[in-house]
Amino acid sequence: MDDLTEQVLGIVASIPAGRVMTYGGLAREVDTGARTVGRILHGGGHDIPWWRVVNADGRPYSGAADRARIKFLNESTPLLSDDPDVRVDLAQARWAPAETTASTEPVQPQQDH
Repeated sequence: MDDLTEQVLGIVASIPAGRVMTYGGLAREVDTGARTVGRILHGGGHDIPWWRVVNADGRPYSGAADRARIKFLNESTPLLSDDPDVRVDLAQARWAPAETTASTEPVQPQQDH
């Protein structure tokens, strides 16, 4: 497995339940294109939460909308639509890797000047 694939899969594996990233957002994190991310994820054989990566409209790729919808409902992912045209509410569910590091870093006390 090449470095780019490892980076993409590592980030996808770290997306918390109920949260999502877009293909473009993930692509920016690893300095590549959204289509490249799509090819990596849809290449198969990866045991990752694939449904947590959606397009810029908040929709999973069309071939997996039904399966993704079930996963979203099980994880209580905020949705704009939960009919067959399932759509994630990106304003509430969007996640970035920096959120994880920011929440785990110790808070430094402020000093009076």
